[in-house]
Amino acid sequence: MVLGRDVQYAICALTILSRLEISVNPLIAPFRNSLESLDRVNANTLFQQALSTLTPIQAVEQLVVPALEQIGAAWHKGDLALSQVYMSGRFCESLVENVLPPSDPDRKHQPRSAIVVLSDYHDLGKRIVYSVMRASGFELFDYGRLDVDELVERALADKIRVLMISVLILPSALKVSQVCQRLKDSGMDIKVVVGGAPFLFDSQLWQEVGADAMGGSAAEAVSIVQRWMGDMQ
Repeated sequence: MVLGRDVQYAICALTILSRLEISVNPLIAPFRNSLESLDRVNANTLFQQALSTLTPIQAVEQLVVPALEQIGAAWHKGDLALSQVYMSGRFCESLVENVLPPSDPDRKHQPRSAIVVLSDYHDLGKRIVYSVMRASGFELFDYGRLDVDELVERALADKIRVLMISVLILPSALKVSQVCQRLKDSGMDIKVVVGGAPFLFDSQLWQEVGADAMGGSAAEAVSIVQRWMGDMQ
């Protein structure tokens, strides 16, 4: 029997939830509980505790990301409200902003690049990739959250060569096909790399929507852009 994509997505979400629940990091469970109960003070205390032994990037990747992945999987399972997912993301974005502030997006000798959340309201994944790119010596425009029309218009106006698109839910991932087609129709040579839960759950989805690559992690996204740089000088 062939399962539909939504069913596959749900099964993968449950698998991730089970795997993450046995994480060795003792701070993840209380941090997640603080986020779900909207206890910003305790969430910040736990984050600061993580920072006492980890670098900011490590704290984000080893505490914030696993907790939010668990929350997202629990929502997909039906155990949490969407409002809890949204507010958890907002709390975490504030934490990340404090330790990983933005920088100048127009450094020379690099392909003009941008990163965006497409039609989603959860941009922590985008912020992580943005921060890791900067830590690796890259600078890029942070477009925040845009819909298809706004994104295509801005990417063309800014003469972007590498466009990084982050999504959390499947409907947003499917909209990437519209972006890729319109960029192709424009005649501009713009490479598109995608990332986010739907592309992890379905390893062929990035090809189906017309992207040039998929980054399974922030480190992979950096490697992809580095590989492309030689062809863009």
